[in-house]
Amino acid sequence: MDGRFLRDSVTDAIRYWQPRRLVYNGILFAVVLIYFVLAYPASRSAVSVDGAFFLFLLAVLANVAYCAVYVVDIFAQASDYRERWKSYRWVMLVLGTSFAGIIARFWAVAMFPKK
Repeated sequence: MDGRFLRDSVTDAIRYWQPRRLVYNGILFAVVLIYFVLAYPASRSAVSVDGAFFLFLLAVLANVAYCAVYVVDIFAQASDYRERWKSYRWVMLVLGTSFAGIIARFWAVAMFPKK
């Protein structure tokens, strides 16, 4: 693998995954917002500076986890399955976002319990 191929694979991965990060974050935000609204007015007690810092920390960790897809993408592009991978990598987006959404749901249920 030469430097040009690596640079092209990284550029392609960034072009594909970065715009989809907005979708990923939007879905996670929607999950948390839905559970906040469902538990309202009891969920208001979670609104604090510490609560905001905790949500910010979780959002950063979710985005760090999203970055794991770059390793998978670049590895797959280095294989003989490059073209097939590129046509099916949306499946990784759906699976990863679903997994992150489930985790976000568990955190939201814990943070915003109905009383």
